[in-house]
Amino acid sequence: MNAQPHQPTVLDIPCEGLLFDNDGVLVDSDHGVDQAWSRWARDRDLPPEQVTTMVHGRRSADTVALLVTDPEERPAALAAIDRLEVEAASTTTALPGALDFLESLPRDRWAVVTSGVAVLARARLAAAGLPAPPVLITADDVSHGKPAPAGYRTAAEKLGFTPARTVVFEDSTAGAKAGTAAGATVIGVGHRGLATDASVVVRDLRGLTWHDGVLSLAAADLLRF
Repeated sequence: MNAQPHQPTVLDIPCEGLLFDNDGVLVDSDHGVDQAWSRWARDRDLPPEQVTTMVHGRRSADTVALLVTDPEERPAALAAIDRLEVEAASTTTALPGALDFLESLPRDRWAVVTSGVAVLARARLAAAGLPAPPVLITADDVSHGKPAPAGYRTAAEKLGFTPARTVVFEDSTAGAKAGTAAGATVIGVGHRGLATDASVVVRDLRGLTWHDGVLSLAAADLLRF
């Protein structure tokens, strides 16, 4: 069943914890990502347009491993892109509804799980004016990034819930697969979310509410339902 955008649809999802991807869900970092990775690619005689299409939802270490063939060169290449992304973090903005929704949630109920390193995740959240998450799981905390489920499982555990009692908000295919593999309910976000396997996709976080163990999408702008 498909719902037309802007048409209110009552949809309640029981959950105890809410786990958010960062980029593309809470913040818009696309400009900074394109700027940093394009410069990094040009410095290595790689086509920027090819590189920038493969980085979303993936740890920088995993992207560097794919693009830098010499293992001895990878540490320097990784340090370079991490530095460039942090420098570009100031261009990050909050996505619609993110601030209101996060501020409405009890502090012990939500976490951020991102493919970025910790310093980058914090820089982007701060630039966007969003609150620091009570639980932050980054590329530094897992040995395998998305689509591996470790990040979401760890976040749920730190909040004190099983993944099955949580909802994951994701906009990337790898992230959605990670949430599903962890055992959580996955909600896609934005037009990129339509490319995931999520059965429910919202345009953004506007209209979402959580009270007493129930996430309500009654006022959300549904792109897929």
